[in-house]
Amino acid sequence: MPKEPNYKAELVGVFGHPVAENPTIVMQEAAFRALDLNWRYLTIEVYPEDLAAAMQGLRAFNMRGINLTIPHKISVLNYLDEISTAAQLIGAVNTVVRKGDRLVGENTDGKGFMQSLRLDAGIDPAGKRVLVLGAGGAARAITVEVAMAGAAQITVVNRQPARGQALVDLLNQKTPVEASFIPWDGTLAVPGGIDLLVNATSIGLFPNVDHKPDLDYATIHPGVTICDVIPNPPQTSLLSRARARGARTLDGLGMLVYQGAIGFKLWTGLDAPVQVMRQALEEAFSAT
Repeated sequence: MPKEPNYKAELVGVFGHPVAENPTIVMQEAAFRALDLNWRYLTIEVYPEDLAAAMQGLRAFNMRGINLTIPHKISVLNYLDEISTAAQLIGAVNTVVRKGDRLVGENTDGKGFMQSLRLDAGIDPAGKRVLVLGAGGAARAITVEVAMAGAAQITVVNRQPARGQALVDLLNQKTPVEASFIPWDGTLAVPGGIDLLVNATSIGLFPNVDHKPDLDYATIHPGVTICDVIPNPPQTSLLSRARARGARTLDGLGMLVYQGAIGFKLWTGLDAPVQVMRQALEEAFSAT
């Protein structure tokens, strides 16, 4: 018997505002092509007041899942049937997976960072002393995952004291780590004894490629590993200055690729072609 034709593509994508510069489509479509999957990734502009309707549309279109970016990672919690333990702790969802008629929320940002840290930098965060710049969604995801991986100490630095202290309180109450807060008021001297410094802010993101965090770069020493979550450009001004000081560095491209690979596996059930995804992003970013 000849096989019946199937012209229906499986749909996933991203909801965000603004969303035009979100590069996730580049790596996910490359992964679908590499595995010969009839899947499509849609980059969809969704205004904050339209999120409820968009989530209903996801259900109505029988989409297999969705990514969430600014400003929807927290408000989407109101429209899900289930939320993973990690996403509940982080308080934000960046990936939704359809399981039957249920929508399940997950957060892959911190997990992507952890995979990049371990696989690309060869660093296990267990027992490490970590300094994190920022207290937004990326910082929340990263600090929770690092804390659960056994970090000895996490210091959060943020210009809004209330937001930074709220993250520290969450870490101290819900994870085994010892966390503290330092207000970011003026140029920050990197405290002695830090093993990892993570820039979890948007400082340095394209097109502002010359921007860098306001640090006293003379206080960065070779024993510190400097990590940046910025994927575009992968080699930020922060990382260039850190290397000049003799520090090890880890760019944000790996985090973007690995969190996308985790989402790919959640949606399709297949292992993602990580190198294909990374190469697609590298080519896209080199063209900007």
